Formats: sequence, structure tokens, C-alpha cells
Amino acid sequence: MATLAPEAPARAVDPLDVSRAELYRDDSWHAPFAELRAKGGIHYTEHSDFGAYWSVASYKPLVEVESLPELYSSHAGGITLADFQEGVDVKMPMFIAMDRPKHTGQRRTVAPAFTPSEIARLNATVRQRTGELLDAMPVGESFDWVDKVSIELSTQMLAILFDFPWEDRRKLTFWSDWAGDIERIKTPELRQQRLVHLFECASYFTDLWNAKVGKEKTPDLISMMIHSDAMAEMRQHEYLGNLILLIVGGNDTTRNSMSAYAWGLDQFPDERAKLEADPGLAANATQELIRWQTPLSHMRRTAKADTELRGHKIRAGDKLALWYVSANRDESVFEDADSICVDRSNARRHLAFGHGIHRCVGARLAELQISILIEEMAKRRLRVNVQGAPERIAGCFVHGYRRLPVELSRY
Repeated sequence: MATLAPEAPARAVDPLDVSRAELYRDDSWHAPFAELRAKGGIHYTEHSDFGAYWSVASYKPLVEVESLPELYSSHAGGITLADFQEGVDVKMPMFIAMDRPKHTGQRRTVAPAFTPSEIARLNATVRQRTGELLDAMPVGESFDWVDKVSIELSTQMLAILFDFPWEDRRKLTFWSDWAGDIERIKTPELRQQRLVHLFECASYFTDLWNAKVGKEKTPDLISMMIHSDAMAEMRQHEYLGNLILLIVGGNDTTRNSMSAYAWGLDQFPDERAKLEADPGLAANATQELIRWQTPLSHMRRTAKADTELRGHKIRAGDKLALWYVSANRDESVFEDADSICVDRSNARRHLAFGHGIHRCVGARLAELQISILIEEMAKRRLRVNVQGAPERIAGCFVHGYRRLPVELSRY
């Protein structure tokens, strides 16, 4: 009778492996990160679903890493904990995952879409569309805030930025969800599905690109790329990579902060009352909600040389996860950091947009959209009342919500 080989012993789970999807699905990430920060904010996880990596979870060491882009590369390993697999994945270069000097030229190409003058130009459009959407929302009836408000407003803005066909704008949400969910790279089947959807995205945007070639420059991102030296000759995979960057960046930051407005203020009714009593706090409350939510949990860097980070020996090739979601709860910087405080004096110090050369190029536009939503809700004296627990995204990259049942009331 054949003897069965003994099963390999189960690998012990590192309790400080904060890449585990269930921590974010269940909103149970607070405790391990608090422990990490208490131990200095730097920790090496040898075994995870994404391989070995360093966690950088406190404010000051994270800023230190971000401030040394020549040493800690965005290009060498990409910007997420998920590694590129040769023969399986397709390289999609994007400027956030580039080092200088190439990063500089490509970032400068799209930056004019987000200048103060351009933000001022978009103000009226954002305010009009936000008001129209809120006026169409039912009062006293349950609906999904994520779908009807957060996704719709962020997707409308993306469609304007790309001069994207209005009737197809929800494709942007669909592509963003597939691109930003790094859990979907864990099986060959999902990897393949993801590639199929991303190439659908590439095909659609290639048609949009071709329709603008040879035409006068217009104030949209595709036309800006066509009329720039740095991006005019991009190959298809590089074009797709930069599109994915702009779609995910434009969708997820705004969308999940808008959802945090609904969910977070319901959890802190005294702060909601403070904001309702003084709508002039909208701009500061916007910064606080972005800090409290932190829509992208981490970015990755890869060490280009042996070095030392606050007493820890980092070797060339090591990957580091910069946990913005934890640094924004660092008690040494933000008092009572787990609470929302709409008039927090240093809310703008948050790291949700990153730090240094890779700080989010569209930060001002995200802030505009969120603050206008708060202001337009106040004008209508509308309050969001949460009707049940949110369904959260199960993953360690995009930190957000899939569904949130709410009901609107007047105050």
C-alpha cells in the first residue's frame, strides 16, 4: 500500500504582514500598524503573498525614503508589492513608475491639466455637475452612495479630462477597478482576465488618440500627450501604462474620499455637526477626510544599493512598502489620529498624495471635487445617514469601498 507523503507544514503567518487582503476587507488593519509604529515603524516580512518586503509605516521614515528617489527607485520594481512576472505579464511603463530624468519629462506633459488656472477653469463645471447630481438624489430613500455619488462624480470628471465619450464613461470605472486591484494577480486566470480588460482599454484609447492626431491642441490629456515631445512617440504599452495611472489616480483617490465623507462623518456625528454649523470648514475637512481615508494604502520602492534606514540594513533589490495609510495615523504627527477632526490644524500634512517627486499630479483637482461636494451638500442642508456597514475592497493597494447603503435627510 502506497504511503502518502506528509503534508508540508503550514507557513506561520507574520502578524505584522500588513499586505493581507482580509485586513482591509474587515477594516482590521489598525492594530498591526499601531504595533508597527510602536516598534519604530520599520519591519521586515520574510513571507507574504507578494514575497519578502520591508514595511515603512511611520511618518518620518516614510518621508525619508520618498526624499531619496535616486536610492529608492520607483522604476526598478514598480509601485505596488505585486512583482512583474516575465512571460506572464506585459510591461506597461507609466511615469509614476519611472525615475528621473524620464519621469520629469512625462510628468511635465500632463501637469498643465492640473495647474491652478486650469483648476479654476474646471470649478464651475464641477460645481454644476455636483449640484445637478445631488438634486436628482432621493431624500428619505435608501441607495448606494458609492455607485450613485462617488463613482458617478469621479467618472464624470475623468470623462471631461480625457474628452471621453460620455455614454461610455462607466468603462473608465470598470478598467480602473481591474487595474487597481492587485489581488487579481494572484491566480493565472485572473491575471489573464486582467490583461484582456486592460488591452480593451488600450484599444479604445488608441482610437481616441488616432482621432486627435494632426488636430489642433485641445485642453484634454490625450491632446496634451500628442502635442508633447516627451510623450508623443510613446509605444502602445507605455501609452496604456500612463492611461492606467491617470485613470486609477483620478478615480480611486476622489471616489474613496467621497465615500469616506459619507461613512466617516456618520461615525463622528459631533464633527459632522461642527461642519454643518460652519461650512467654511469644507476645505480643511477635505484634507482631513483624505488623511483619514488614505485612498491608496501603499506605494512601493526598490533599493538600488545596500543602505541603512534608521538602523535597519536594506540590501540592493529589497522592496519597501511605504504605508501611507499608517503614516497618516502616526500619533507623533496627528493627535488622536484615528478620529476625524474637521478643523484639525495640521490636516494638510497628510501623505495620502505621496511626498517628493512622485506626489500626486492631480491632487488639487481631487481636493476641488471633494470640497465642492461638501459645499453643495451644505447648500442643500443635506445629511448622509448610513444604513448599514460598507462593503470594503479586499486588498492592500486601493483602500476603499465597493458599496455603502445610505439615506439622505435635511437638517
